Amino acid sequence: MKKRYRNGETWDFEHEFGVLGDREVILGLDGGTTSTICICMPIFPFSDPFPDPLPVLSRAVGETAARETLEQVMADALLKSGSNRSAVRAVCLSVSGVNHSTDELGILNWLREIFPTHVKLYVQNDAVAALASGTMGKLHGCVLIAGTGSIAFGFTEDGRQARAAGAGPVLGDRGSGYGIAAQALTAIIRAYDGRGPVTILSSNILQILGLSSPDELIGWTYADPSWARIAALVPVVVACAEAGDRVAHEILQDSVEELALSVKAVVQRLGLCGEDGKGSFPLVMVGGVLEANNKWDIGKEVVNHISKSYPGVLPIRPK
Repeated sequence: MKKRYRNGETWDFEHEFGVLGDREVILGLDGGTTSTICICMPIFPFSDPFPDPLPVLSRAVGETAARETLEQVMADALLKSGSNRSAVRAVCLSVSGVNHSTDELGILNWLREIFPTHVKLYVQNDAVAALASGTMGKLHGCVLIAGTGSIAFGFTEDGRQARAAGAGPVLGDRGSGYGIAAQALTAIIRAYDGRGPVTILSSNILQILGLSSPDELIGWTYADPSWARIAALVPVVVACAEAGDRVAHEILQDSVEELALSVKAVVQRLGLCGEDGKGSFPLVMVGGVLEANNKWDIGKEVVNHISKSYPGVLPIRPK
């Protein structure tokens, strides 16, 4: 196979996939905004429930969800498992940015360059993998992801699906880690020029970033377009809210309302709550923003908001 380009060097994809073993395996990839994970599993008789823990042969992690990274983690996972490309019988790739059938087709065409026609290929948005991680593979219910970005995605038992948010920072992932941190940076500038209230976000975030003035924050913000770099400031916002800062508290409260609104939009469109609005449905919750802190538990607050409208919500936090 022709060589591909990775980390400034040419490399042989066929060679990196190894020439070990011939056991039949499945590759599963989860490509998010900030990292990619690939697992290699043997083909085994499917049962309900699935074995716990699942028989994972190997696991490989890479940064971003770029094509080169996806190829690398597949190669690494196969090599670690003692398998090779010819042993692969199915590949499931769930990656952020798959929002339309054209996105799916582009990735399928690329995968088909690597794997022969007998290998089954599945391409989904990463929210689908997140939902399956909480329901042990059954695509029914709703998933809420709130990490660097945010999205709500739902399935009915007859296969209908709907989503809300997940359109990236420009089009408004207000409840995401990026959304929270961006609001905090905006609040600092507003306080500095007199358009907004004083907030301890200013001193705390400037200290973390090693800056001496809000003026410097403008250059820092636009020097690097990485969304994850901005989202990394979420713990500072939470700490300020827990310290009693009103501005930080309002930012987190806005995040809670936006995330809850995304879930409620999906539930309503799919009728997951039943005709009377009280039916039960699983809500899988994934992402660093939804993890509990000392005083501020955004995930818990989101569930509280949703349960006021849909009391049958059953929150699940995957292992």
